[in-house]
Amino acid sequence: MTDNYVRYTPEVEVPVEDEARLIAEITDQMSETNLEAFERHRHAIRDAHAKSHGVLTGTLTIPADLPAHLRQGVFAQPGEYDVVARISSAPGDIHSDEIPQPRGFALKIMGVEGNRLLKRDDSHSQDFLMVNLPVLPFGDIPKYKQMLGLLEKRAQAPQRVQRFGAAVARRLENAIEAVGATPGVTLQGLALSNDNLLGETFFTQGALRFGDYIGKVSLAPRSENVRALTGQPIEDMSYSRIEEVVRDFFRDNEAVYDLRVQLCTDLDEMPVEDAAILWDEEKSPQQVIGTVRFAPQDSFSDARRVYADDVLSFNPWQGITAHQPLGSIMRIRRTVYDVSSDRRHRLNAVTRTEPASAADIPA
Repeated sequence: MTDNYVRYTPEVEVPVEDEARLIAEITDQMSETNLEAFERHRHAIRDAHAKSHGVLTGTLTIPADLPAHLRQGVFAQPGEYDVVARISSAPGDIHSDEIPQPRGFALKIMGVEGNRLLKRDDSHSQDFLMVNLPVLPFGDIPKYKQMLGLLEKRAQAPQRVQRFGAAVARRLENAIEAVGATPGVTLQGLALSNDNLLGETFFTQGALRFGDYIGKVSLAPRSENVRALTGQPIEDMSYSRIEEVVRDFFRDNEAVYDLRVQLCTDLDEMPVEDAAILWDEEKSPQQVIGTVRFAPQDSFSDARRVYADDVLSFNPWQGITAHQPLGSIMRIRRTVYDVSSDRRHRLNAVTRTEPASAADIPA
């Protein structure tokens, strides 16, 4: 089977025309929007996934019996790592949880050794940023630039308009599926419902290097208690209801998830440069590479909330070369995430620091 997996070489990436200019223009546009949010809140927030719903500390266990093709990068040796995760909503401003949105699950693995992707990065972290959609509606930089204005207009629309738009999209999605067609990824993003996000599966969406190979990483419910939450609507939805749901669950329960990788078998059918194309799981199934376990804890204490919003940072480029992000959407994140994090920490007069272990995360 390993003969079917595409091996990583630098040539798998093909920059788009005028990529550097497009990255600079998008970065400036996002910075301007983010500064407007700063003026409204008088506090700097992230320009994507601004609203936190919970912060979890836990452990990643890498098994000893992984086959050779999965023993790559962080997963080359069996062992256990401390992790911290931030659960969030996708918009770059603070909105009511009543509005269906893509939800995020950013995972930071601590104590990782290896050659760093960023020159100024002296940490030992490996970040995987995941969303509960397997693909992006804007799969490359030019498409992202076209959609950025539309996304910002939707985020600024009144709450009732946003909720109505999501409901219409869900009805249209059902109609498309009824005739046997597959709804477009843009429609899927708008048609999200407010199910319990602890039962969701989260995806890196963009490709990344997986040691000798190319893959996409995902996180899926493993323990029965979180699998039971899949597809279950959140009751009594309100402005910050998700935070309450997450906190109530982890007050007395642990949760276990599978960390998985889907390896590329065909660059034409599973492209690196277009993150809007779904990789067929029949041609390349998800393969478990580790188990993430979160014990009962207070997921959103005051100290933990402030740490998550003001100190903690996640970046797909914060990691080792064995897991280098690939494709134009991932390349733009190298600039956008760094600029955003610098601005947020500077405006809030907070020093950007990386946790070395779970002990550095406030209880």
